[in-house]
Amino acid sequence: MLEVLIDAVLDALKTLPFLFAAYLFMELLEHRRGGNPPALLQKLGPLGGAVLGCVPQCGFSVAAANLYAARFITPGTLLAVFLATSDEAVLILLSRPQALPEVAKLLGVKLLAGAAVGFLADLLLRPSARPDPHPLCEEAHCGCGEGGHGAAEAALRHTLRIFLFLLGINLFLGLAFLWAGEEALSRLLLSGSAFQPLLTGLLGFIPNCAASVLLTELYLSGALSFGSAVAGLCTGAGLGLAVLFRVNRPQKESFAFLGALYAGAVATGFLCGWVFP
Repeated sequence: MLEVLIDAVLDALKTLPFLFAAYLFMELLEHRRGGNPPALLQKLGPLGGAVLGCVPQCGFSVAAANLYAARFITPGTLLAVFLATSDEAVLILLSRPQALPEVAKLLGVKLLAGAAVGFLADLLLRPSARPDPHPLCEEAHCGCGEGGHGAAEAALRHTLRIFLFLLGINLFLGLAFLWAGEEALSRLLLSGSAFQPLLTGLLGFIPNCAASVLLTELYLSGALSFGSAVAGLCTGAGLGLAVLFRVNRPQKESFAFLGALYAGAVATGFLCGWVFP
């Protein structure tokens, strides 16, 4: 029980620098630039999002969710970040000398999948919404626009609210894993079915590093195919999805985003199963 609590706190603490940086960036932009994003952020696009997602740190997905909720980045860029997000999976592979070749293969697949799906999403949706951080402030009741609050103070208010939200989620999921047991989840996935990527894609949605660890260990043990592991690790955007549902409006848009992420991840998994049998 104590270990679950410690893990929950540590996982939430990892996101703090990224949360604060994202909120401070948005606050400074609102105060000093009239809400217009800098050219670099506008040009980031799905390819840049996929590159950032490949960095083994799930904090980028949390920051991207906030930036998308304020419409500073496009839906395709956020999809690219989520699909390419790499957390414990890469670190586990790096810790196994015999698995080092798998790191390049996994990151390459996630980079290509994130960029391709992201560009396709932006091409189909043709996003045109202007940047607007005000809905975030209204949702958090932080009083950013009421005067008397500096950018750093407003960013800190946002950060603490989301930090507590993430801490609660991590604690709940940690207890759920403790109760259900990883062996039960493993048995659920070890069906040997060709449709296994459909199941691992659902498991990846669990916003907890335990899901990534489980998928990676099962793959290294030979229990999962590469395609099945990829499907789960592509939906495994860390705590980014939880933050997206917390801060983005309307909610139906977040559910549509969830479906697009699942479809892209599973399609990538099946494709990898064909290319890397």
